[in-house]
Amino acid sequence: MRGRILTGLLAGAFAALLSLNPVIAVENHKAEALKHAEAAAESGKKGDAAGVGEHATAAKTHAEAAEKEKANPHLEAAIKSLDGAIEHSKMGHADVAGKSAEEAVTHLKAAE
Repeated sequence: MRGRILTGLLAGAFAALLSLNPVIAVENHKAEALKHAEAAAESGKKGDAAGVGEHATAAKTHAEAAEKEKANPHLEAAIKSLDGAIEHSKMGHADVAGKSAEEAVTHLKAAE
């Protein structure tokens, strides 16, 4: 009898943990997107257009994954800002790309 109760409790706890997994994944993607967006903004301040593009691309990948798992208007806005950062980095406009990355940071923080 005691074994069945323990097994039931363990199964219930395991099921609860599995149900939380998507929430944890969204938070991880948002955190990674924010980390890369902040790095992109820093690269823009340093005049490193290539660095902005590299980090903004990584941030966009994570932001899109988070948005796909749980839609949020701030994530959509962050993705648009990251698109701008990527485009301007390709043109060598580190300052403008960095400002777009800063906008993405603001939206990513608001999405939390």
